[in-house]
Amino acid sequence: MKIGLVGLGRMGAGIAERLRRAGHDVSGYDQNPAISQVNSIEELVRGLPMPRIVWVMVPAGGATQATVEELASFMSVGDVIVDGGNSYYKDSVRRAAQLKQKGINFVDVGTSGGIWGLTEGFSLMAGGERAAYRQIEPLLKALAPAEDSGYGYMGASGAGHYVKMVHNGIEYGLMQAYAEGFELLEAKKDFNLDLAQVAEVWRNGSVVRSWLLDLAARALQEDPRLEKLQAYVDDSGEGRWMVQESIELAVPAPVISSALQARFRSRQEQPFGARLLAALRNQFGGHAVRER
Repeated sequence: MKIGLVGLGRMGAGIAERLRRAGHDVSGYDQNPAISQVNSIEELVRGLPMPRIVWVMVPAGGATQATVEELASFMSVGDVIVDGGNSYYKDSVRRAAQLKQKGINFVDVGTSGGIWGLTEGFSLMAGGERAAYRQIEPLLKALAPAEDSGYGYMGASGAGHYVKMVHNGIEYGLMQAYAEGFELLEAKKDFNLDLAQVAEVWRNGSVVRSWLLDLAARALQEDPRLEKLQAYVDDSGEGRWMVQESIELAVPAPVISSALQARFRSRQEQPFGARLLAALRNQFGGHAVRER
């Protein structure tokens, strides 16, 4: 198949290369002219056979919206736009409805695998019209770890990004659990534990073994006390959306909510809330405080 791909960052470049290795013809566009293979989105679309398929891998929000709108201005009835980014599922539902009025199909594909997807394969969760899903299924087979596993049709428009949102929320909780556990190990100074060794032992046969633990072991081997890193953790939106969804559906998600809050706290230097706690203890009990 010949397809277009918009967004040649780390994930987009990996997707393009994995598709090429499987025999697909990929024409890529990026705002960075140094890595773009065409000069514009219009040129990208014009160079594709009909029905045209364009896969989008740009940041969620305004960038995705602008890209989809520009693509739609050049595409025709029966063409397919695939959003493989981390878009909010409600945005995907809305985009699918808007594009349907023009006869353009929209498939939201939650894509997991990160920078390892090129070599290990991607996990792909698709939502949209089933007929459009069948059109892009050869691409999903090429991107997945195997032709018969690692990808699937989740349901109507928005379902793919909804499942990916929950996936990322679970990821928040898992990473926070590892972080807290290893911090406790590191704090036990009298044992002088080798954290890289602990991670390696747990990787084999332990009930907590996982790919995330594999990555933790790798990080600890490279920097045993993680002294090169700041304790600053960003979030890309999916955790917030999942916590909001849990509120809307009245489904408790305390672990994931706590993990999200921990990321917020990691970005604060001398947080006001902690200083107020110190002030209160001093006020009611005369407890010692540390002044700046």
